[in-house]
Amino acid sequence: MNEMSGAADRLWNKTLDMIKGEYKIMDQKVLAVVGGHEITDKEVDAFIKSLPREQQAYASNPQFRAQCQEQLEALYSFAKYGEDLKLDETEEYKSVMENARKDILARLAMKQLFDSVKVTDEEVKDYYEANKSQFKKGATVHAKHILTDSEEKCNQILESIVSGEKVFEDAAKEFSTCPSGQRGGDLGEFGKGQMVKEFEDAAFAAEIGHVVGPVKTQFGYHLIKVEEKKDAAESSFDEVKEQIKSQLKQQKQGDAYSKKVAELTEKYKEK
Repeated sequence: MNEMSGAADRLWNKTLDMIKGEYKIMDQKVLAVVGGHEITDKEVDAFIKSLPREQQAYASNPQFRAQCQEQLEALYSFAKYGEDLKLDETEEYKSVMENARKDILARLAMKQLFDSVKVTDEEVKDYYEANKSQFKKGATVHAKHILTDSEEKCNQILESIVSGEKVFEDAAKEFSTCPSGQRGGDLGEFGKGQMVKEFEDAAFAAEIGHVVGPVKTQFGYHLIKVEEKKDAAESSFDEVKEQIKSQLKQQKQGDAYSKKVAELTEKYKEK
């Protein structure tokens, strides 16, 4: 029953998309006709789009698409069955439809309000200039590591690297117990506060290209090789302009919403 309810919700979301103009009817392949309704490939696409992201990944899988089509067929069959039972003449149906009508009108009115909110390039630039301190990037390091379960093993690996017997990346693939070992121990770029303190302190203190360790942490013993270091710097306008624009738009939409609610409450609330 819950599964059917979830499917009904997805169909309802699809209906809202149709109202918003996101659903196009032209050039559609009819897959099935149920109760006089033509189920098209575009409708299946819209149905899949309403599913959780992890399920949308299977959109091109024929078997998955067939299952989605079956759900739509079941829903339209029940809808037709409901018509045959004259459920659309009941008070319950009328109440649900009235609530749905109000919900759709409210959503469309809010969408129209939010769409009317604009943020200019000048506003974005002014905000950046006035708040540059907010957009400072902290210092980062790009490091690789080898993780072992004992200090003795870590020292042995270090010896083989220093002597030239092993290359760090090859040793990581061979000995590291961290999943990053398969990438030669590469952890990518990280800033302060992203790693455990002992590891972070050693990485930020290490010279580029030098192997340091063993470094003991709660995970075991590490050998660390720093590939690159970047000092703290101010983010450029181009790097953060979309972030600022999104932030300003959300703020302006929130202000517009609050103002409109107060205005409509004054207009429509009976005293």
